[in-house]
Amino acid sequence: MIDAYLDHLRVERRLAEHTLESYARDLAALAAYAAGAHRTPETLDRQALEAFVRGQMARGLSPRSVARTVAAVRGFFRFLVLDRRLAHSPADDLRPPRAWPALPKFLSLEDVDALLAQPDVATPAGLRDRAMIELLYATGLRVSELVGVRLADLHLDEHYLTCIGKGSKERLVPIGDQASDWIGRYQSTARRTLLKGRSSPRLFLNARGGPLSRVGFWKILKQHGRRANLPRSLSPHVLRHSFATHLLERGADLRSIQLMLGHSDLSTTQIYTHVLEARLRTVYDRFHPRA
Repeated sequence: MIDAYLDHLRVERRLAEHTLESYARDLAALAAYAAGAHRTPETLDRQALEAFVRGQMARGLSPRSVARTVAAVRGFFRFLVLDRRLAHSPADDLRPPRAWPALPKFLSLEDVDALLAQPDVATPAGLRDRAMIELLYATGLRVSELVGVRLADLHLDEHYLTCIGKGSKERLVPIGDQASDWIGRYQSTARRTLLKGRSSPRLFLNARGGPLSRVGFWKILKQHGRRANLPRSLSPHVLRHSFATHLLERGADLRSIQLMLGHSDLSTTQIYTHVLEARLRTVYDRFHPRA
């Protein structure tokens, strides 16, 4: 029956050959599972099919591969119903298990240092870029929050800023000494040059003296990332993830990180614990004598 179904896909549905090969592998796995239970594939019930899918996930298949397997199984049983081999399909609403969310990408401390070293701080634009990247890494701001910072939001003497985040919620975010120092240097020299005699409530400005946009900062960050030979996946959000991950690695509690990031729900912040769990597993496997 599996061969008949694959012929149906080849002749009537005209699926691509590589898709047919993938479906053939998936259904061969189903047949092997059925044989192990001394059954044929078409006699498997819903409970058996769910156990098969869980087994595929336990084998280490990627979520995409398991989803394709489930699609192949659903299609096979649908074919059996259309061919009147079965009265109804036990796989009609079969679903793959939910996968863990993708772990956030983040930079190492060495990567952060390399990125910060790229702007030419002898130029107004370079000093602005250094101040922006320092502030982003020091606070974990979203890119929209970064470019929206106003002069009135800054309290450099007290080392904090006020930020209006998602849902128009205001929060206080600490700023470290180094970021405060670079912002002060930018304000006293480069910002005045970029203003060109104009006035603006925004802290960070573009080359024309207007407010810097999210896209503008994205391009600036990508440019410096290329010069530092960082991955192409570098983005403002990667720096936000780096901020949170590095704090957690040094003992910060999740509740404090949640407040600084402006997450409304602690469960959103808990993704960073998965990053540390993955790193702990790597360290254990590498260094434990009986791993």
